[in-house]
Amino acid sequence: MTLLVVIAVLHNVTIGGVGDLLLAAVVFGILNTFLKPLLRFATLPFALITLRLVWFGVAMLMLALTAVIVGSFDIHGFWALVEATLIVWVVNLVLDFVPGPWHHKRRKH
Repeated sequence: MTLLVVIAVLHNVTIGGVGDLLLAAVVFGILNTFLKPLLRFATLPFALITLRLVWFGVAMLMLALTAVIVGSFDIHGFWALVEATLIVWVVNLVLDFVPGPWHHKRRKH
């Protein structure tokens, strides 16, 4: 959903089609699940010094890697990457507060 919003809002971010969007979403999800935590751990000392600003760079890297892996997902320019990363952050923030199937409820035993 976040990549769809990014593509809808920014004219400098393009995708080949619906199938490519789904592929980009899967790749982005896998990168955020497996690679991003490792990079955040590796950059922890820098995060303390930069007040976590370096983690914004890690998030930008996840989008950039998605664009490299999925050939039809294009982010044209550095500032488009910055804007796309900000949009992903805002959409995820909104989704944290909106109830939906992406929230996992813990069952009490």
